Amino acid sequence: MNTLAVSNISCLRQGIEFLNGLPDGLYDRSCEEVFGSTIGGHLRHNLDHYAAFMEGMEPGRVDYDARGRDPFIETHPEAAIHLIESLIAKLGAVSEADLDREVQIRMDDGGSSGWSRTSFRRELQFLLSHTIHHYALIASIARRFGVARLPAEFGIAPSTLAREAGTAP
Repeated sequence: MNTLAVSNISCLRQGIEFLNGLPDGLYDRSCEEVFGSTIGGHLRHNLDHYAAFMEGMEPGRVDYDARGRDPFIETHPEAAIHLIESLIAKLGAVSEADLDREVQIRMDDGGSSGWSRTSFRRELQFLLSHTIHHYALIASIARRFGVARLPAEFGIAPSTLAREAGTAP
């Protein structure tokens, strides 16, 4: 398995670890200090992006605007865990050859939202960064509600971890 898929899988597993340690009642609790958002809302948003990526692999067109936005995922952490496990299994099948395939993507840019050319490799890089940044918001919400213990690398970019470990280039 390629390292980029492994990194994304590891990041998604952090989400499961986080959810398994989350106290009841916090998953869908709104946090005014973080734009009135919820942990479930941020997690569902991330998972929608991964689902759009996986759906676009076969046709070579990823439409990040055509996300499911399932409110059940936002309000039921066990449903989110089930979806994460499904996405992990699918990511495990992404080959090195898949990464260099060209893909068309679309994402709302506030304007015309046309299609752009990229690669599956670049999209997995985007998904990893996007997820880590939303995990940072999730961590802020959790801390706001008194959760002190989070997975060690949750919401922290790999480059930051490398710099802190003294292994950054």
